[in-house]
Amino acid sequence: MLEKILESCNHIKNIIDFNPAVGIILGTGLGGLVNEIEIKKSINYKDIPHFPLSTVESHQGKLIFGTLSGKKIVAMQGRFHFYEGYSMQEVVFPVWVMHQLGIKYLFVSNVSGALNPEMKAGDLVFIEDHINLQNANPLVGKNMDAIGPRFPDMSMPYDLKLLNMAASIASENAIAFHRGTYVSVSGPNLETKAEYRYLRIIGGDIVGMSTVPEIIAARHANIPCFALSVVTDEGWHQDLKPVSLEMIIANALKNEPKLSIIFKALIKKLD
Repeated sequence: MLEKILESCNHIKNIIDFNPAVGIILGTGLGGLVNEIEIKKSINYKDIPHFPLSTVESHQGKLIFGTLSGKKIVAMQGRFHFYEGYSMQEVVFPVWVMHQLGIKYLFVSNVSGALNPEMKAGDLVFIEDHINLQNANPLVGKNMDAIGPRFPDMSMPYDLKLLNMAASIASENAIAFHRGTYVSVSGPNLETKAEYRYLRIIGGDIVGMSTVPEIIAARHANIPCFALSVVTDEGWHQDLKPVSLEMIIANALKNEPKLSIIFKALIKKLD
């Protein structure tokens, strides 16, 4: 696996001489931040050796290099999911490549369903902890000692300093937000009423189908992480209504500008 990572990294370096400080993974319907990036180079996933391909229609499938808020960044316009049939190692492969490219921070966005009745569609949630229910882990198998330890600590998967900085930025911009625990499930189906209740009982505030594998891979490599979720639907109602992908994307697009404000200001404040 390490050989594949280095082959991908070397291929990218042959296309662009660029040392990004921040890696960004953009979630479903949350690609508007790309419009704020001063793009130096965009590379299609299909042109990078060993890179998976996005199969979800709302994910573009491009690795974007440029500057944002004065910092060099690399952004994934489209991520990979376990439910697409990829292994966990394939899901997090881009994180390993970004690590080899030199990122010092990882920023992740996603959309989620609310488990906590205090969280409504359109709300922002700064993820401060997670529960992995995907029944798989990207670190299973022979450990890549060159990247991180066999048993990485996960007592603080989401960096407290970044969380507090984001909270200050949100308050300064009159953006309401919550802090919460994200439950990651495999999908691709949404949850039943009983499953929503169960996930709330075990400590979840929001639920989705991504993010946790990438965070595990990043923390294994000792990369500080910040993750922000846009709530697009509410799973805590007794009279649960059907939810469509169109509804999820529409809510994400409507509230994406708030995410962009947080990400831009937070990146600007980084050392």
